[in-house]
Amino acid sequence: MLFAAGIGSILMFWGVAEPVSHFGDPPRGPELGIEPGTTEAAADAMNFTFYHFTLHTWAIFTLPALCFAYFIHKRNLPPRVSSIFQPILGERIHGPIGKVIDVVAIIGTVFGVAVSLGLGALQINGGISRVFGIPENAVWQLVIIGVVGGAAMISVALGLDRGIKVLSNVNIWVAIGLLVFILVTGSTLFVLQGTIEAAGSYLINLPELALWNDAFADSGWQDSWTVFYWAWTISWSPFVGIFIARISKGRTVRQFVAGVLGVPAGFSVLWFGIFGHAAFDIELNGEGGLVQTVVEDEDIPGALFAFLANYPASTFVSVIAIMVIVIFFITSVDSAALVTDTMANGHEDFNPLGQRIFWAVAIAVITAALLVFSGSGGLEALEKTIVLVGLPFFVMGYFQMYALYRGLREDASELPPMRTRTWKKVLPPEEHDRRQDEREFDTSEIVVEPEAVDEPPVMRDPYVDKDRPAGPRGTIAARTGSARIGRQARSQKPTDSE
Repeated sequence: MLFAAGIGSILMFWGVAEPVSHFGDPPRGPELGIEPGTTEAAADAMNFTFYHFTLHTWAIFTLPALCFAYFIHKRNLPPRVSSIFQPILGERIHGPIGKVIDVVAIIGTVFGVAVSLGLGALQINGGISRVFGIPENAVWQLVIIGVVGGAAMISVALGLDRGIKVLSNVNIWVAIGLLVFILVTGSTLFVLQGTIEAAGSYLINLPELALWNDAFADSGWQDSWTVFYWAWTISWSPFVGIFIARISKGRTVRQFVAGVLGVPAGFSVLWFGIFGHAAFDIELNGEGGLVQTVVEDEDIPGALFAFLANYPASTFVSVIAIMVIVIFFITSVDSAALVTDTMANGHEDFNPLGQRIFWAVAIAVITAALLVFSGSGGLEALEKTIVLVGLPFFVMGYFQMYALYRGLREDASELPPMRTRTWKKVLPPEEHDRRQDEREFDTSEIVVEPEAVDEPPVMRDPYVDKDRPAGPRGTIAARTGSARIGRQARSQKPTDSE
């Protein structure tokens, strides 16, 4: 379910397109003199592919997911983005400020998923065009969006356990089967060696990649690649965060971070490493043609199927790949509809079917509007939209880090700094007498026996702030507004006489 709600669809869309694109047009080519189609270009292409889709991507998901998990399960706050800011805003998370935060989060989630569904529609259309000869046009893209949206509504109606969970389990095993097929039927040794080398190169060059700003060439490459990826991932983070938090109840913080950050990032290294090096093998030692498809023809959605055409039973395998893509996008829309409805009503245990279907339809309609009615520049429209939507979430991320840190300190009952007494300097008697005879020494702060400068402190409860009266207003329940509801409930409780 992590991949179904996270980057499962991204793996299918960019698994071949990203490495091949950087191989045929190196990001740092103008700056470092890397020639396209060389082994240096291949190594740098994998560095940037891992940079975009492994640790950084899942760190963006892990931060809000951990915040949601902590404040929803530990403090029993509503499953909304505003709940993360409770240590900062207090009970105002239930007021206008909290509502503004939640509205922005819902809009960003809907548009983020719509962009992903649009990319998926482009890729599915490209796949069925290559396999069945169906044209790539707006009509078929609308049909694909309608089919995916309809299937997502059926999955929504079945619920989490019978819908998303079943589809996710089936799909991830089929995806792993596709990965093994590529590894076994291709240049196995070359792909494995290249993946291991690429992983080591990525870890070594990670600081350089993270701090590279294209200062000398100023080619604008980062605007259309890295900025787009980060904005896209950030816009997904509220929906993915709440979904991950919902399926992770009972984990420790250490288990949560290891499971959400380490395991998916490791699998992404395997996926992109195997698909990327298999594509390089085709270009360097095989018939080639992938660079022409991706870079020259700019057919990014069709990259996967042009790649599969170089393997046995390409038609059958392409159909399987289309099925995997469709299911990944169905589960993405399904889980997004569930989480968006959860954010809208503030309850995890009550999600009426009509509301969930509404959000699934809304995502499909927005996708159609962004992709189909933007004309020939559909992909460009998706990229510009997501960069704009992701900006507010980027700012929120810094407040989320502070809120989580503050909440953990509060719940850990951290002791205030210990007060200690100040003591005068103690000297041996003979040294004390000698200094008294010397005029240049000030002996007012020097004694022979221990003597304190200040009075002994009065002992008090370290958890009570004496500057303000202790009481219900200092409790978590009062700060979140639940104390008032509790008093109302007690006042409405019938008496024995009633």
